[in-house]
Amino acid sequence: MHRTRIKICGLTREADVDAAVAAGADAVGFVLYAKSPRHVDAARAAELARRLPAFVMPVGLFVNAARSAIDAALRAMPQLLLQFHGDETPEACHAWGRPYMRAARMTPEFDLLDFATRYSDAHALLLDAHVEGYGGGGKVFDWSLVPAAVPRPVVLSGGLHAANVGQGIRQLRPWAVDVSSGVESAKGIKDAEAIRRFCAAVREADASVAVDAVRDP
Repeated sequence: MHRTRIKICGLTREADVDAAVAAGADAVGFVLYAKSPRHVDAARAAELARRLPAFVMPVGLFVNAARSAIDAALRAMPQLLLQFHGDETPEACHAWGRPYMRAARMTPEFDLLDFATRYSDAHALLLDAHVEGYGGGGKVFDWSLVPAAVPRPVVLSGGLHAANVGQGIRQLRPWAVDVSSGVESAKGIKDAEAIRRFCAAVREADASVAVDAVRDP
């Protein structure tokens, strides 16, 4: 049985980190992009990351960041997984010699298979909606745009919440799902009950997929 991994992104408060961990999240994301309403600096992200138990991964989201900013974040959080959400080239992502995720902004014209080939050393591709600026804006993209066989692990993102994440898992069978605004009471303020419902919906979908696999192997 495949277990869909869960990332809760855009955390800014201790209570929200604790809620994500308690609900069973596998990773938590810190937005190290000053123009985001969920922005935290490296020092604050490190404070929050120190609350994480073993086997829960901190992820740093960067958008066209200066090398010094990424250096500072890695010094503060040596275990950080890098997530590139801007216009970073394959060479720029590879240069760090560290595990990273690369965000892909999905449109009908976007060639995800070519993108996966160019970012062939990415540990995962995070699929998000294409909106003005950077980030998915809490919007769901057309999931039918995702090819049947993507040669890198896929993280489904963009407008997910407890009511639709199960459909996304059943349709795409992603490696992981990523949620931010779908578990918030306000921008940057997470809702513990919404996080719990989201994680429960993911587990429910996994169980449903496993049952279907037994019925129709």
